[in-house]
Amino acid sequence: MEKITAEECDEYCVGSEVDLTSIKERMVDKPTALELAELYKALSDPTRVQLIGALLQKELCVHDLSVLLEMGQSAISHQLRYLRNLRIVKRRKSGKTVYYSLDDSHIEEIFVQTLQHLKHQ
Repeated sequence: MEKITAEECDEYCVGSEVDLTSIKERMVDKPTALELAELYKALSDPTRVQLIGALLQKELCVHDLSVLLEMGQSAISHQLRYLRNLRIVKRRKSGKTVYYSLDDSHIEEIFVQTLQHLKHQ
């Protein structure tokens, strides 16, 4: 079978018979696409992934997280602030201690599903 180059496709292709209007109407809009990309950008950092993995198990304070990840509290706080701004984690204050947890079950589902996908053979 003869291969068609991209240039030839641009020149000769008239598209398929698919109703592009109905597809366009159901596509993710640009603001939502940007938010989704930001979520995946947050998950692209190994430290943030480890933080989410720890918080998947239990609500924890910055000190606990810094011990678990063997990092300074300042670095942990910076990453938690980033995750909080994206509504991936939330905080709860008890006296002088601030506890962090996953914002909602959707974050847990995304994380667990992604892990399952990685382990799937």
